[in-house]
Amino acid sequence: MTRVGWRGFPLRDACIYELHVGTFTPEGTFGAIASKLDHLSSLGVNAIELMPVTCFPGDRGWGYDVLDLRSVHPPYGTGAELKRLIDAAHERGIAVICDVVYNHVGPGADVARAFGPHHTTTRYSTPWGAAINLDGPDSDETRAFILDNVEMWFADFGFDGLRLDAIDALVDTSAVHILEEIGLRVRALEARLGRTLWVIAESDLNDPRVVWERARGGYGMDAQWSDDFHHSLHAFLTGDRFGYYVDFGRVEQVTKALQRAFVLDGGYSRFRQRKHGRQADGLSGHRFVGYLQNHDQVGNRMGGERSVALMSPALAQVGAALVLTAPFVPLLFMGEEWGARTPFLYFTDHSDPDLARAVREGRASGEFAEFGWAIEDVPDPQDPATFEASRLRWSELDDPRHADILDWHRRLIRLRRELPDLADGRMDRVRTSHSEEPPWLVVERGAVTIACNFAAVPVEVPVRSTGAELLLTSSKDPEPRGDSLKLAPESVVILHDLHEH
Repeated sequence: MTRVGWRGFPLRDACIYELHVGTFTPEGTFGAIASKLDHLSSLGVNAIELMPVTCFPGDRGWGYDVLDLRSVHPPYGTGAELKRLIDAAHERGIAVICDVVYNHVGPGADVARAFGPHHTTTRYSTPWGAAINLDGPDSDETRAFILDNVEMWFADFGFDGLRLDAIDALVDTSAVHILEEIGLRVRALEARLGRTLWVIAESDLNDPRVVWERARGGYGMDAQWSDDFHHSLHAFLTGDRFGYYVDFGRVEQVTKALQRAFVLDGGYSRFRQRKHGRQADGLSGHRFVGYLQNHDQVGNRMGGERSVALMSPALAQVGAALVLTAPFVPLLFMGEEWGARTPFLYFTDHSDPDLARAVREGRASGEFAEFGWAIEDVPDPQDPATFEASRLRWSELDDPRHADILDWHRRLIRLRRELPDLADGRMDRVRTSHSEEPPWLVVERGAVTIACNFAAVPVEVPVRSTGAELLLTSSKDPEPRGDSLKLAPESVVILHDLHEH
């Protein structure tokens, strides 16, 4: 089911907006999202990604504790209402992506009834729940169930893409990996349905085989989330050096991410205490989704802090510019476009008190302990106030400061659409120069130059042409100095050289 005439568009042309149904609007429903589509359309995004919408425990949650992959979470609305949301999005030229969880089942799930008696296995484990049986006895049923579920979202609901959660937890020793089978099924569906479909993976492997074509020995996913780009940009802009951020924090790593996607591409990882990753040479940047924020990177902080709470507003503007001019498919997290001040916390609604306590203590002593956060300071995920605090406050848009941030994102997205050089996914054509002290970065994307000053003082940076047209600046106009520009503190300037070919 989908709007007649809708054929979708290539993923390389997408600007994605990730949202959580329950906290995106006061109502927390599919119908309420439809009422905000004009806002998203005027922002310039043309794809929305819904965090999981399948049934999960209680009323409140992120959705990753799956109880039944075939049913829509009742507090969000009915299946018919979800279809109407997708149709309304398509009417505005907006594609819709569904976040799906095939790597585990949630605690409390009646596995035998909802999935089949052989769906899970004790041979493997995940941090979140029982692992899925993809390669053991009677695993054919599980694989068929997953493939049929993939087809359901596309064919029955009209989704344009799936985001596969944590594929590194899909342990499959079969000769044909389940991801490869998903890719094959989706390509066949494309031909049958006559529209473009996407499969985007979340992976912690830094392994280009995720997006390599099958003929090259890959799994054939259309793209994967780029955590290294996020980590390098976030660690540098915020100064965070704990947990997995210990491997990041230099301007040089931001440049490597822009040109190579993976920063950890076979070198030593201090966080993992081993070598990690593999080079992604020859791949288009369009095979990666780049972001300054997403639900994981905000919500898995103890206080659910967004970027605007961790860096100056000026540096947040610089970060947005680097995301929206990068060779990757850009993604924004809900509220990011106006600098929302509401946190996005981890929240649950488990009815079993023992399970609720285990989840609360597990996150505090496990994930949060890695970052050095005190257990007693962790917000209680079971407290309804934790959920309520995470709802976006749309009234913030009435504040001129938030309206200015919204305008900044609109202008950046418009530039990306108008300038072919910014839509070019060829990472080997990204040219950079940089300095660690004082910290600055100049990125050349064809005829477009993005000059960034991260320092709290004015900095002079080299540019190839001071006669280029000034397209956008986050501060006062830069001062030309021969073959360089003097940039205001914590600012970014975007130039277009009309004579460059």
